[in-house]
Amino acid sequence: MNPRVTLATARRILDQLKHDKRTIALIVVVPTLLMTLLRYVFDDAGAFDRIGPMLLGIFPFVIMFLVTSIGTLRERTGGTLERLMTTPLGKLDLLLGYAIAFGLTALAQVGLILAFSLTVLGLDVNGPIWGLVAVALLDALLGVALGLLGSAFAKTEFQAVQLLPLVVLPQLLLCGLFAPRDSMQTVLDRTSDFMPLSYAVDAMRELTTRSGVSGDLAADMLIIAGCGVAALVLGAATLPRRTP
Repeated sequence: MNPRVTLATARRILDQLKHDKRTIALIVVVPTLLMTLLRYVFDDAGAFDRIGPMLLGIFPFVIMFLVTSIGTLRERTGGTLERLMTTPLGKLDLLLGYAIAFGLTALAQVGLILAFSLTVLGLDVNGPIWGLVAVALLDALLGVALGLLGSAFAKTEFQAVQLLPLVVLPQLLLCGLFAPRDSMQTVLDRTSDFMPLSYAVDAMRELTTRSGVSGDLAADMLIIAGCGVAALVLGAATLPRRTP
């Protein structure tokens, strides 16, 4: 791994994103619109205060997974990745470069959604604001890492999109957003223990109900971060240079 090469990769990806207005809108504008829609779907401040923080973690995860998996696949199918691999760029440099670039993008995304939700939409939480930012950012980075890993198993952009219901939807259903995990069938409850989005929802729920930082919150954040690191390592091991 070469830090200079990694940072150069991150700059290149950020420059590409800067000229892609549709992707910028998907990353920054769409989650804000969805939070606004959610606020008026409930039309109840109490319900929004309970559900809103959880979706602050879920929206960045889903969107960054989709954007990253398709973006990485384009690098491969367009031959860019194969040309880059003839330089000192290694697989881990590439993946970390993507993680840094999309991590900075995710930070802007989370900051905008959170600021809009707290000020305009009137979201009220008991926990510290920095905790919301930290958990949402970890969720976004987890989406980036899983997107990088998933792109290794897709040959077309359509296949990359097909990973969404395979990787994301089961986690959405079992993470505790729709029903408490301990009220589910035992097999589903145990299965959800192996899904990182479950710990994201648990962390956001902690922040909505407690004013301080608990040991459970710290443990949830460590698990999310650990899953992200594991996905990056697996992505580096499985990423092919190009799609045959």
